[in-house]
Amino acid sequence: MDDLVVARPQGLYCPPGDFYIDPWRPVSHALITHAHGDHLRAGHAHYLTAEPGRQVVQARVGNVALDTLPYGERLVHRGVTVSFHPAGHVLGSAQVRLEHGGRVWVVSGDYKTGPDPTCPPFEPVRCDTFITESTFGLPVFRWAPQQQVFAEIDTWWRANAAAGRASVLYAYAFGKAQRVLAGIDPAIGPIGPIVIHGAMSAMNDAYRASGVALPPTQLVPDTDPADLRRALVLAPPSAQGSPWLKRFGEFSDAFASGWMQLRGTRRRRGLDRGFVLSDHADWPGLLEAITATGAPRVIVTHGYVDPLVRYLAEQGWEAGAFKTEYGDEAEGDPEVTT
Repeated sequence: MDDLVVARPQGLYCPPGDFYIDPWRPVSHALITHAHGDHLRAGHAHYLTAEPGRQVVQARVGNVALDTLPYGERLVHRGVTVSFHPAGHVLGSAQVRLEHGGRVWVVSGDYKTGPDPTCPPFEPVRCDTFITESTFGLPVFRWAPQQQVFAEIDTWWRANAAAGRASVLYAYAFGKAQRVLAGIDPAIGPIGPIVIHGAMSAMNDAYRASGVALPPTQLVPDTDPADLRRALVLAPPSAQGSPWLKRFGEFSDAFASGWMQLRGTRRRRGLDRGFVLSDHADWPGLLEAITATGAPRVIVTHGYVDPLVRYLAEQGWEAGAFKTEYGDEAEGDPEVTT
């Protein structure tokens, strides 16, 4: 029996449904798991995504032919029953469930199994074949409870403010920045303002328009220069070393990323601090998610592919891989290729 999903030069293709999932070349019908740039590309004739992702998809690709489907609601296209289910990765992220001819496949996109105040939690979906990421697919990657990490960020900000220096925290503009904003202690606000890089404005607006509560933020021109020395400053990693930082005077900088788990990463980046906070599943989370699907077959798409495939095969799964172009904007460190 033919597979429900195959890898083509354009992306992951469903032959009976004649559509693609997160294609990286222009196609006529694209189902989108989430709006990170390695999964959401411009140029498709028609897009379908989960309803909670409408605002972030439009913020990324503009006014395109876009339809949305609420989580759990089913749609039949050319005999294939399609539904979206929460992936817990970022706002609007979804797993795509495909049912056809008595078979069920799930394409997970990117996901995490831990809590996140900005999006619904990962929902295990029973299936025959599960297509999974493996961004952090090594046993060394094990995340601490997120509240512990947020408490560390709060303490760092409070100490810096007391010393009269800004706290510059590098975080990806879509997903990580909003998760940090939603997770920090609002009681710290009076210590100093939360200042954001302009690159984060559109995504923050999209989250707020989607009903996600975020604390007040402001841009540098709207902030009293004296207050900048007590501010928590959220900026994309690309801002590190840029002239934009000079306006803050003395500052301490840090990066919020799962890659901070690796020894040497913080040192190579020249950072004062590293906070291990990821929007992807760690090693236990990957295994938990895969096991919860009940799928006897698992296909790995990107990240530490070979180690996960090898482990799963040793544990009795039918395991394989698809070569994809995912990972460019997932949570990559340019010095750590996967």
